[in-house]
Amino acid sequence: MIFNSIQFVFGVLLFFCGTFFLSAQTSGNRNININLSEVALLDVEPSMTAISFSFLAPTEAGRPLTIPAVNTTKWLNYTSAKKTTTPPRFVTAQIDQSFAGLFVKLQAAAATGSGGGTLGTSAGKVTLTTSPTTIITGIGGAYTGNGINNGHLLNISLEIDDYKKLVQTTSKIITITYTISN
Repeated sequence: MIFNSIQFVFGVLLFFCGTFFLSAQTSGNRNININLSEVALLDVEPSMTAISFSFLAPTEAGRPLTIPAVNTTKWLNYTSAKKTTTPPRFVTAQIDQSFAGLFVKLQAAAATGSGGGTLGTSAGKVTLTTSPTTIITGIGGAYTGNGINNGHLLNISLEIDDYKKLVQTTSKIITITYTISN
C-alpha cells in the first residue's frame, strides 16, 4: 500500500513536472518576399483582321453619299499593375495620316467581360488626328480579360467633314495606333 502511494505521488509529480517542462510552440512567423513589377500591356482583338469602309454612291442625283456603318468588331484589352504613387493610366489613339474631307471617329465603350480591378472610363466619342487623343482614362491595377467580348468595344466610324475636299480613291490605308501611358 505504501508502495502504491509512493508510485501515485511520484506519478503525479512526474505529470506536473512533465507539463511544466513539455510545452508546444503556439505561434511562429516566417518572412516571405513578394515582388510585383509594374505592367502596362495593351492589344486590340481580333488582331489579324482589317476594318474596311466603303461609301455607297446615291441612286439619285442630288443625294449625299451613304456613310458606312459604325464598325464594332474590335476590342481593346489591357493589363495594368502600377505603383501606388503612379497616377492612373490612360489610353490614347491616333491615326498615321488624315484623309481630306473625312473625320475618323472613335468611341471606346464601357469595359465589359471577365476582367477586374480599376478599369478605365471612356472619354466619349473623339475625332482622331495624327496627335494622340485620350480615349480611356482612370486605369488603375486592372485587367480586362483577353479577346473579343472582353475590355472596351471600339466603335470606329467615318464622318464627312467637307464634300469639296473629297477625292475618289480606290484604297487608302489609315493605321490607328493605341498607347497605354501614365
